[in-house]
Amino acid sequence: MTTEVNQRLRPQHPAVRPVADLVEHFGLDARGDVDGLVISGITLSSKAVEPGDLYVGLAGVHAHGAQFVDDARAKGAVAIVTDARGATLAARSGLPVLVIDDPRTALGALSAWVYRTAENPPTLFGVTGTNGKTSVAYILEALLKQLGVLAGLSTTAERRIGDFAITSSLTTPEATEVHAMLARMSEAEAEAVIIEVSAQALTRHRVDGIVFDVVGFTNLTHDHLDDYQTMQNYFEAKQPLFTPERARRGVAITDAEWGRRLARTAAIPVATVSTYPGQAADWYAAILRETIDETRFILSGPDDQSITTSIPVLGRHMAENAALAIVMLVESGVQLSAIAAAVERDGGIRVYIPGRAERIQNDGPAVFIDYGHSPDAFTSTLDSLRRVTDGRIIMVFGADGDRDPSKRQEMGEIAARLADVVVITDFHPRTEDPASIRKVLVDAATAAVPGRELYEVADPRTAFRQALSVATPADVILYAGPGHEDYHEVGGEHLPYSARDDARLALHEFGWL
Repeated sequence: MTTEVNQRLRPQHPAVRPVADLVEHFGLDARGDVDGLVISGITLSSKAVEPGDLYVGLAGVHAHGAQFVDDARAKGAVAIVTDARGATLAARSGLPVLVIDDPRTALGALSAWVYRTAENPPTLFGVTGTNGKTSVAYILEALLKQLGVLAGLSTTAERRIGDFAITSSLTTPEATEVHAMLARMSEAEAEAVIIEVSAQALTRHRVDGIVFDVVGFTNLTHDHLDDYQTMQNYFEAKQPLFTPERARRGVAITDAEWGRRLARTAAIPVATVSTYPGQAADWYAAILRETIDETRFILSGPDDQSITTSIPVLGRHMAENAALAIVMLVESGVQLSAIAAAVERDGGIRVYIPGRAERIQNDGPAVFIDYGHSPDAFTSTLDSLRRVTDGRIIMVFGADGDRDPSKRQEMGEIAARLADVVVITDFHPRTEDPASIRKVLVDAATAAVPGRELYEVADPRTAFRQALSVATPADVILYAGPGHEDYHEVGGEHLPYSARDDARLALHEFGWL
């Protein structure tokens, strides 16, 4: 597979569209001559402009995008879309300026028009929730592949179509990138596309111009309150995904009240999935067997339908994610019997989920690298590990700087209560003082379980080796936070660091690999 960094998925053979038609279609105020001009792409980043692009200058917190029109023109932009203030800034470029009151809210519609993404779209799946979005997306793609369907994928980890992939910088890319990506995937003859949809994607208009065929809801737990202040606000940010303007059908896990509330209030038909016996739901998933490498379950639904299969990942929460993915496929029109035949043929769901309870095989302790960095994610993974190991659980983790500080105390408490040994380290301190972040975690862990074996080690490389130094082959090490990421953000700088690669190096140093 080819993986590229800092690239974008764009159609390789884009159709050109007359700027005059764009002006007429959206009723734009055109300042400058647009006759004969054509565009083949759209972007809001002056660094990403390609020849033939429409450049969109948005008002930002620190600067206005229209300030960078000279760069956009030098790279080949043929026209500018911006607001009234931006029009004044953009006038010096000499390019036609198309004025609209709020370019941000129009970005999805503009991008859909430029790339024609509403014309014969593939089957579109969207997944939202606090935890599990990436896992559900990868499971959906894996199941579709097992069914013989070529699917495109957009997640926190990567954007991918066939053997071509690029790394992701946002959970959901900006609307210009989303529609360019959809056009590229249609060009590659993808029959389905799966997009991970964050709350920010909805409130910041990143998936505007898209109507999903099926959307899924995993859960809503403590996270992102720096953006949304309250859980109610956070819920209301996700709720619009379950309206006719954005989706045709939905599926929700209803083990918690937020899922049940979503199912009750959604403006589209929503199928429900539960893992709790006796709870009213359309589908019920029961765990049959848990091991450190696999979770086997049975999913039962309407009309006595059922499927028994396994997922090669630790934890009942992963079986829950798999159940959601299966029901989403059924809601899209795939027969459950076809899914059952495919997974039975292949010995289960054949999925690899980068950095999600990802096991690093070795001859010593079981080592898992995980992306979880919220209280609920910690609880789910630690509970799962406790059920499948007789040894000690050693947990290495930190907390993000410049991100929702309200969850840090709970993270420290959960780690101390559910792990046997705790190693607290730095995890993306960004512009905050790393020592102050660690202190909150250490104090919370110590207060929760006085006397818990605990180490504070600032450097993540040294922290992981501290965990190895106290481990035996019977133990489990959970390194939570970095997951698939390949950098460590300190003082605004991205320093190269892959927890997965460093774990392998450290295991080799200790003679276990």
